[in-house]
Amino acid sequence: MPKLTIDGIAVEVPANATILQAAEQVGVEIPRFCYHDRLSIAGNCRMCLVDVEKSPKPVASCAMPVAEGMVVHTRSDRANKARAGVMEFLLINHPLDCPICDQGGECDLQDQAMAYGADRGRYHENKRAVKDKDLGPLVATTMTRCIHCTRCVRFATEVAGVPELGAVSRGENMEITNYLGQMLTSELSGNVVDLCPVGALTNKPYAFHGRPWELRKTESIDVFDAVGTNIRVDSREQSVMRVLPRIHEDVNEEWLADKSRQACDGLATQRIDRPYVRKNGKLTEATWPEAFAAVTAKVRGLPGAKIAAIAGDLCDAESMFALKELMTALGSANIDCRQDGAALDAKSRASYIFNTSIAGIERADAILIIGSNPRTEAPILNARIRKRFLKGGLQVGVIGPQVELTYKAQNLGNDAGILSQIASGAHDFANVLKNAKTPMLIVGQGALARADGAAILAAAKQVADSCGLIKDGWNGFNVLHTAAARVGGLDLGFVPGGSNGQAGGKDVRGILDGASKGEIEVVYLLGADEIDTAKLGKAFVIYQGHHGDRGAHRADVILPGAAYTEKDGLYVNTEGRVQAALRAVFPPGEAREDWTILRALSETLGKTLPFDNLAQLRARLRDAAPTFAAVDKIQPAAWGAFGTAGQVTASPFEYPVKNYYMTDAISRASRTMARCTEEFVMGGAEKTGPLKTGTGG
Repeated sequence: MPKLTIDGIAVEVPANATILQAAEQVGVEIPRFCYHDRLSIAGNCRMCLVDVEKSPKPVASCAMPVAEGMVVHTRSDRANKARAGVMEFLLINHPLDCPICDQGGECDLQDQAMAYGADRGRYHENKRAVKDKDLGPLVATTMTRCIHCTRCVRFATEVAGVPELGAVSRGENMEITNYLGQMLTSELSGNVVDLCPVGALTNKPYAFHGRPWELRKTESIDVFDAVGTNIRVDSREQSVMRVLPRIHEDVNEEWLADKSRQACDGLATQRIDRPYVRKNGKLTEATWPEAFAAVTAKVRGLPGAKIAAIAGDLCDAESMFALKELMTALGSANIDCRQDGAALDAKSRASYIFNTSIAGIERADAILIIGSNPRTEAPILNARIRKRFLKGGLQVGVIGPQVELTYKAQNLGNDAGILSQIASGAHDFANVLKNAKTPMLIVGQGALARADGAAILAAAKQVADSCGLIKDGWNGFNVLHTAAARVGGLDLGFVPGGSNGQAGGKDVRGILDGASKGEIEVVYLLGADEIDTAKLGKAFVIYQGHHGDRGAHRADVILPGAAYTEKDGLYVNTEGRVQAALRAVFPPGEAREDWTILRALSETLGKTLPFDNLAQLRARLRDAAPTFAAVDKIQPAAWGAFGTAGQVTASPFEYPVKNYYMTDAISRASRTMARCTEEFVMGGAEKTGPLKTGTGG
């Protein structure tokens, strides 16, 4: 490895490193606008000029490879003068928009102009003006501010896989533009706002709503899919103003999906902020004692077999555990967290997690995707697959409807019987998996939620066993979930019979069927909105949640709970990683954190739960499910038998996400997501053909 000296500090770096990367290794700061760690090198802005001995002129450190014996000065008079000159040129056409620019206070151009620019400008001619572009409902443009760093262009092409941005013309006439007036059709488009070092691209829904220094910043976890993206919730008083990504190399790197970023405005609309009790067929406001009394009057004395509970997709582990304990105390085994009826085997953890891990995708050389559209079910995970694809040597096969996945994939057909052919070795793709060093498969909920889901799970296991997906140090069997609460619910045994799989108890299908027949008289919905409420029949429905969505409309008693930004909670992502979310704001009105509601209700029912605070609850949770003891760590699952062998029908797969922008109670209440649905899904076919097919609907 070459050795060089930077500002008098000797450093040894890999041969393919650049001067800028070497400087970062020793803690020397070099300004930059166009360079980004996760994008290709462009060398556009020239702000990273440094002084290299024996070089006739300053060199761009982002594009210059290191060499043995190189001596670099980043603070010499020549380097400082070069940067000041570059900054002066960058500011020639930049408008004086700082007082009204949403980037103000967190703008790279502001910071670097202060640190490296001159104290005055010498340009007195007219500044150029550039027409703004329409990039859709999520990204606002003020292209006069653009400094042509091309970060947005490189992100759209390389990471998002939707090459819809580019540069036209040259010199003074150069513009960054969207091709043919087409909007950005990527589910990751909001990341260009984070990447933009000036105020050319800003957050359109957030525009003129707040300043960075006004906001309280809270670390949390995203719940709009099962990836477990690390986020930062920015709030002011009791309002969530925006959501930004946090860096987590093994989960989301530094990216955030558009729904996770922009659906936060739904937290303020259609909220349930007080208890309700149905009287004479109409929901009326009530006090907490009145709501608890109505529940107690119906539940007390009722046999456990006539009581059931369903947990929703956004629930935290603590609330599901508290509800499970309450159902156990009431003598009921009718509990389930699988709203879609997916045939997930809670007895074997390896059968329902993403065993390869999200970061492990980068090691794969062959992928079989079964009944899943990762682009809409988990955009961040899909971007990781694309990242691996761009390195070369990856073959991807898909069993399901034809969609655009942002990388080259061979569609093997939309016949579930193809999976059986691969499992038996009769299909050509079986040889692809067998010849790969690190093959993997991804089973989606579109495959497992079918009537033959258990047989598909067994067939997928057979593929893993017969095609060499299970090796020393490598488990290529993966389940991609769409619900943030699903893996946590399975880990703590929120299924009929618990995680031990004991006999007794009804699953979601059984609960709905029993309710329609009158066998189930009380159904407790913990944020469960994705079920067919028409099948609840005449059952007494208790809905505990935070939005007036489907479950609340059917409820006889409504208990106002807290959204994910309003409580401390544990969530387990699709790879089985336990992560902790922190409360950013308090629940509105009389709403309370979910576990506290269940604790108070249990006391009213005479079945007091044995914990009085969150610490005690989590201690019992860890005792019952030891996987919750290790936060932010992957715990490998033992490979064993699972699934139920049976006939896989030849019927085609259907992807579970029909409209990426509206999949849950929060996003359905979001005005921003409604605009995205209108633009991209309902009537924007001529502008957004690729995305429309990508939504599976």
